Amino acid sequence: MAGDLFLWLFCFFAVVSLLGILVYQLMCLSDLEFDYINPFDSSSRINSFIIPEFLIHGALSCVYLLTGHWLLFLLNVPLTYYHVNLYLKKQHLLDVTEIFNLLDREKKYRLVKLAFYLLLFFIVIYKLVLTAVYLILEHEDKVQSGAFTGIHSDM
Repeated sequence: MAGDLFLWLFCFFAVVSLLGILVYQLMCLSDLEFDYINPFDSSSRINSFIIPEFLIHGALSCVYLLTGHWLLFLLNVPLTYYHVNLYLKKQHLLDVTEIFNLLDREKKYRLVKLAFYLLLFFIVIYKLVLTAVYLILEHEDKVQSGAFTGIHSDM
């Protein structure tokens, strides 16, 4: 049961990092939209986080597959497939010259991913709390049964 707690802690930190990366990318796109930053800086900042995001999401999907959490794995398959497809077609990086033409599409794409990662975040939080409560209750039961056994063995 302690292994499940570490699993959900890993998933929690992975999803939080994915949310952080995505919010940063959305902030860069918003800054570009309001002319606070130039297209080259915005593209380079966003592009520097795309591969780490893909790797973290892929690792999270693999963890769900290897630990037997099939529903969560199946929930992640479409986005993982989309990431792999973008990477293989070499369309995963933002082009500096086309960023203004693709700005609305990129923001919508990232907002959909934000909604997906928030859903995943709430699921992971629920599983983490549930596992922690079960672990605490299991430990309490062992302590109480051990205390009663110790009292009865002294008699």
